[in-house]
Amino acid sequence: MFEQKSLVIGDQTAEIPVIQGGMGVGVSLANLAGSVASCGGVGVISTAQIGWREEDFHRNPLEANFRAMGKEIQKAREISKGRGILGVNIMVATQNYKEYVKQAVKNKIDLIISGAGLPVDLPAFVQGSRTKIAPIVSSLKSAKVLCKMWDRRYQTAPDLVVIEGPQAGGHLGFDREELEEITQTKYDDVIRSIISLVGEYAKKYRKKIPVVVAGGIFEKKDMDHALELGADGVQMGTRFVTTQECDASQAYKQAYLNAAKEDICIVKSPVGMPGRAIRNLFVRKTEKEKIPIEKCHHCIVTCNPGKIPYCITDALVHAVEGDLDRGLIFCGANAWRCNKMETVQDIMKEFA
Repeated sequence: MFEQKSLVIGDQTAEIPVIQGGMGVGVSLANLAGSVASCGGVGVISTAQIGWREEDFHRNPLEANFRAMGKEIQKAREISKGRGILGVNIMVATQNYKEYVKQAVKNKIDLIISGAGLPVDLPAFVQGSRTKIAPIVSSLKSAKVLCKMWDRRYQTAPDLVVIEGPQAGGHLGFDREELEEITQTKYDDVIRSIISLVGEYAKKYRKKIPVVVAGGIFEKKDMDHALELGADGVQMGTRFVTTQECDASQAYKQAYLNAAKEDICIVKSPVGMPGRAIRNLFVRKTEKEKIPIEKCHHCIVTCNPGKIPYCITDALVHAVEGDLDRGLIFCGANAWRCNKMETVQDIMKEFA
């Protein structure tokens, strides 16, 4: 039998062991992250093209994103009133990744969660700060490689590890074949193996390294299952989209409320990874034709503007603003189960 406890990450504590997943572009900003933290959880701001609303975004995307990051972190702090933990999600595949991390540290963020690639040099970028670091891994192999590199290069271990499974939303750490073949029972074994590995490094560095499970977490029983496997908490994104506090437009939220199970699909993202999204008019269009790209926003290192079928930044911005026919709506496997608007407080009470 498991026992639910607070999520302790170094010198930081979240009373409820729930991390709200970072969702870009603009889905999880200050309002959502601050609200989750204010309820005693871990609120996470996505830094992916965070400055798209800044006046100079198209001219100076980097400066606009850094400015917006500072604004959103400050606003989230005001909303959380010092409760819970505030984090940012920074994708490793982001152009100027190192600078994004340093900017988050400059803004004294509590936690940096990093996936979409292995953050092999992340410890170097946070040295001398109180900011905690958490890699996202999807397999025992990636966890082994990452922990071994941090141990050898920086004589350190993660402060937290996020295991993101095949039911997650957005960009996924699996190829299409794996997504079709892997079952939850099989993946439970992967989760156990990663928890065991992390335990070895926790012992070596004489510190507690909590492990949280992400992907397909939708209700309390999903968290109970993760805790039974030995995890310390969960990360959840999809359920928070249909809340009053989510930063996305109401039209975006309504797309989740309207989605049927058969509408959830795997798409080939321009950044070279499979992703999970709602199969709307935009997705159907991109299956047949290329969407002209007017300008490169310098978002992802793996993107080749001359060869991609559409611009991921434009598609995600259109979606979050409510222009759904021209937008890509990322979601988790359980998005079809969202059938009502909720509040962050309601959800956090359920998981308390």
